[in-house]
Amino acid sequence: QVQLVESGGGLVQPGGSLRLSCAASGSIFSINVMGWYAQAPGKGRELVATIDVGGSTTYSDSVKGRFTISRDNAKNAAYLQMNSLKPEDTAVYYCNAVLKLYRRGDYYSYWGRGSQVTVSS
Repeated sequence: QVQLVESGGGLVQPGGSLRLSCAASGSIFSINVMGWYAQAPGKGRELVATIDVGGSTTYSDSVKGRFTISRDNAKNAAYLQMNSLKPEDTAVYYCNAVLKLYRRGDYYSYWGRGSQVTVSS
């Protein structure tokens, strides 16, 4: 059974920084893409950033230049460094991993339970 566990959320003032971590555990053969998604109150879940196994990254326009995604393949972990935070960044942040359990298996998408980030003075 695969679990994704996020940590590092909290309350921060505008202009501050937070670092989110995501750890994937279980019988995992390989992880292709890991990503972070944000769901603000009353809105749908939106892409924040992704990183593939080779280190290629994508970012939403709203976080480019402020957020940095990284991963540690040996630890099946991903991170999101969030700088210059704004009140509009307030959301529950979900970790996502596209992975397979067996060498000849298919890739499936897994989600963590989310970590609340609140940016407020």
